[in-house]
Amino acid sequence: MAMVTGELAREPFLSGMRGTDLSRLAPAARPAGFPPGRRLATEPEPAELFWLIRDGTIDLDSRLPDGGSVAIDTLGPGSVVGWSWMFPPYRWRFGAVASTPVEAIEFDGRLVRTLCAVDPSLGHELTRRFAEVMAHRLQTARTRLLEPSSGFVPSKGRPEPRSTDA
Repeated sequence: MAMVTGELAREPFLSGMRGTDLSRLAPAARPAGFPPGRRLATEPEPAELFWLIRDGTIDLDSRLPDGGSVAIDTLGPGSVVGWSWMFPPYRWRFGAVASTPVEAIEFDGRLVRTLCAVDPSLGHELTRRFAEVMAHRLQTARTRLLEPSSGFVPSKGRPEPRSTDA
């Protein structure tokens, strides 16, 4: 069941987007719900979806070399989850799991990629919005990794890598 353009216009991530862009996105969107513990994304599986959280929380995590994972962030209502569907090789770069019951709008990323290819202005607008989210999440992850309680110990005295084209 596709979403109505007016419903999409009320979502913070899409706020201020042109009505024509929302109309193009509406067929790619549908309501979705997830129980606590449901994994929405697993590194490095194929990424074909993204979600706008309406209610509930989703934890982002990242795999560790030992097979475990580390929490990166917790996202709540008004947040967008998933950008890996936008960039080749279209594989999840982080994991995501519902930490509470979640109500969301789920988007078919493959269809959205096609819509963006047909309408470059829509593609530019979505890329701009996702880039802002990515920059914020990168800063959040950096801050979390540098917290004393994280267990992460930055290296000291290690020389910077040298450029081979100097």
